[in-house]
Formats: sequence, C-alpha cells, structure tokens
Amino acid sequence: MLTQFEHFAVTEMMGSADSPPRANGTLCFGSEWERTSFGLALALAKEGYFEWDDFRDELISSIKRWEEFHPLDRSSWNYYEQFLTALERAVVKTNLLTTQEMREIFHLNNVGLYVDHR
Repeated sequence: MLTQFEHFAVTEMMGSADSPPRANGTLCFGSEWERTSFGLALALAKEGYFEWDDFRDELISSIKRWEEFHPLDRSSWNYYEQFLTALERAVVKTNLLTTQEMREIFHLNNVGLYVDHR
C-alpha cells in the first residue's frame, strides 16, 4: 500500500520521460537493488533530504545522457541503472552520502552501473 507521498511521487511520473516501468499498472522491479533504490529515493525525498522534483531532474538528465551515449543500440537499457545514478547524484549533492558509501550500499561493482561524475 502506498502512502500519500509515494502515491503523489509515482503518479506524478506517469506519462513522462522518467516514468518507471510498469506491468498491469504495477511498478516492475527486476531485482532487489532496483526495489531498494526506488524505496530509498522515495523515503529520502519524503523525509526532506532532497526535493522529489530535484531528484526527477537528475533522473531525466541521466536518461538523456544515456540516450546520447547509446544513439543506435539501446539493448543495454535499464531504467533503474539511471534511477540509481540519479539517486547517487542527489545524495552526494546534498552531502548525505559520499559516492563511495553509495557504491558500498548498492554493491555497485556487481551491478555494472554506468556512473557519470560530471
């Protein structure tokens, strides 16, 4: 069951470039780290560590950069890799965690995540 904030955050993304994958109206997660990153982003935004709209701006930028680096072959696309990249940027920007701490939490070396540190 979604809380009021979670409902707001998820429905606000529907139909936009950063909309999460769904099946039959339900959010889809391919692995536990995807579910964890989604829940962590919602929880941190809800608690005021960053604004949800600022996080979404990071997510949209991350998706755009990925698309620019993959103009023809998009077979390696993973929405939650971009989601996690945006989350990393949000928590580093707000000094909540360092990049290294974020990598340790999500075992990023095992995920093969593309992280752009611009």
